[in-house]
Amino acid sequence: VQLQASGGGLVQPGGSLRLSCAASGFTFESYGIGWFRQAPGKGRDVVSCISGNGENTYYPDSMKGRFTISRDNAKSTVYLEMNSLKPEDTAVYYCAAHRTLFSFTTPSRNRNDYDYWGQGTLVTVSS
Repeated sequence: VQLQASGGGLVQPGGSLRLSCAASGFTFESYGIGWFRQAPGKGRDVVSCISGNGENTYYPDSMKGRFTISRDNAKSTVYLEMNSLKPEDTAVYYCAAHRTLFSFTTPSRNRNDYDYWGQGTLVTVSS
């Protein structure tokens, strides 16, 4: 099982980035996928998550309207489009996969539900 996150980098406040998470080694469409982030000295928090069928998503209030999660099951890849980035968005971003009886239709926002984790990609928002 492998999850490979990419697309991080340095961006100015107000800018945009698109993260990708390429998966292999498991039945991708059966798994909900989440993006989490961890800033220095802080815990790992959910950024967004998407169900296996791609029809249901979740965003915390602070990300609504700025971030968009999507997935392409044919390519076993999940994307996170991030717009209007702020310095407080600076963190290492991780993608993760979880499978439950409901993960095809209902993504989990709880990091403890996730079985597989990628290595993370650093996003730095700074002028």
